Amino acid sequence: MNALTSADSRPGGAPEPARGAEPSQYLTFALGGEMFAIGILSIKEIIEYQEMTIVPMMPAAVRGVINLRGAVVPVMDLQARFGREPAPVTKRTCIVIVEIEDAEGGQQVLGVIVDSVSEVLEIAAADIEPPPAFGVGVRTDFISGVGKVRGRFVILLAVNRALSLDALEQIQERLHEEAGAAAGA
Repeated sequence: MNALTSADSRPGGAPEPARGAEPSQYLTFALGGEMFAIGILSIKEIIEYQEMTIVPMMPAAVRGVINLRGAVVPVMDLQARFGREPAPVTKRTCIVIVEIEDAEGGQQVLGVIVDSVSEVLEIAAADIEPPPAFGVGVRTDFISGVGKVRGRFVILLAVNRALSLDALEQIQERLHEEAGAAAGA
C-alpha cells in the first residue's frame, strides 16, 4: 500500500475553509457503500489490513491494537462506530492511520478500518455544504460538511469528534448505566 505523509501536517484536520479559500485535499474512502473523506492533513499513512490483538474491556468500535513500527496503535471499526454491523474483511480492506487531538490537547495516533481507499481529492470550499440536520446514516456531529464531487456527495468527517476514544468511553459508560437502570426498574 502507499504511505501518505506531510511534513507540515496539522493533526486533527484543518479548520473548515472560508468561502473562496483554496481547495482542501481529502482522502476519500468507501464504507458500507457510502463515500467518506478525511482531511489529508490528519492522515499519517495507509496500510494493508492485518490481524489485531484484542484488548479486553474496550468499546465495541475498537477492534484491537496493532504494532506499527514498534508503537501500539488502537484500531477503530468505523462501521461499528456509526452503529452499523462491521463489514467483512476483503482484499481491499485497509487501515488508515490518522492523528487526532485527544481530550488533553495532545496527539493520539489510531487506525481506522475502511472498506477501500479511493483517491485524494481537492474540494473547493464553495463545493462544501454544512452538515445536514437529518437524513444521513451518521450522527451529524461527526460530519464537518458534505462535499459535492463529480455529481456525488462525499461525507467529510470531523475526525476529532468521530474518532475520539474519550467520547467512545463516555458513550459506553452511559449505555452501561442505562442498562443497569433498566434492569433495576
